[in-house]
Amino acid sequence: MFKLTNKKVLITGGCSGIGQSIALTFLAQGAEVHVLDLKPSVEPMPAEITFHQADITSMEAIEAIAAKLKSLDILVNNAGIPQIGNLEKTSPADFQRIFDVNVKGAYHCMYAFIPSMIKQKSGVILNMASVAASVGIPDRFGYSMTKGAIKSMTQSVAKDYVKQGIRCNCISPGRVHTPFVDGFIAKNYPDQQKEMFEKLSATQPIGRMAKPQEIAHLALYLCSDEAAFITGCDYPIDGGFIYLNN
Repeated sequence: MFKLTNKKVLITGGCSGIGQSIALTFLAQGAEVHVLDLKPSVEPMPAEITFHQADITSMEAIEAIAAKLKSLDILVNNAGIPQIGNLEKTSPADFQRIFDVNVKGAYHCMYAFIPSMIKQKSGVILNMASVAASVGIPDRFGYSMTKGAIKSMTQSVAKDYVKQGIRCNCISPGRVHTPFVDGFIAKNYPDQQKEMFEKLSATQPIGRMAKPQEIAHLALYLCSDEAAFITGCDYPIDGGFIYLNN
């Protein structure tokens, strides 16, 4: 089950954290894996994984990769950045930057690759949303805006291209323990790292953060043929964060 044999996959933000776990999981299931990121992985990646260095905020860069790959079976829009602050603490520059990466980046990739999916009359798009798309989280104004957009874009693409054999879904993780999170805590709470890690972990009713591999397993299912009847859906994987924090 959940085999991706002969499937060509592109994962943005695929050189660390959740993206890297998805890349390794898909490779193990037989996919031809391509990862796109600003820089190579700090940890060595298997030679079978092809690295593409590019900035997803550049339409030209993404179109060049699309032309190089020619076709694609599965697109995973995983790349994204955080931003801390409420409305008043989100400057116009902050707002534009997180929009360019988290929203336009996903748009660029879908825009570049969906024509080949239409041509082959099949394709899977998986976008990375967040629990922040569904519930109010303090001091995440800009980030929540972008993830709400990802969720809406997912449903729109699913609706518009269902007749062309293209499925589009998104995943909404809660907090996931990755180097991204460790760096975020170190940067924003340098004197309270242990306390903040425990505090953030405790916001999940299950009592811990998710492991990247757990997100990758859900991504694998949604991108596999076993999920052929699923499109236009958002899948929370959050340790009970959305529905049990009451």
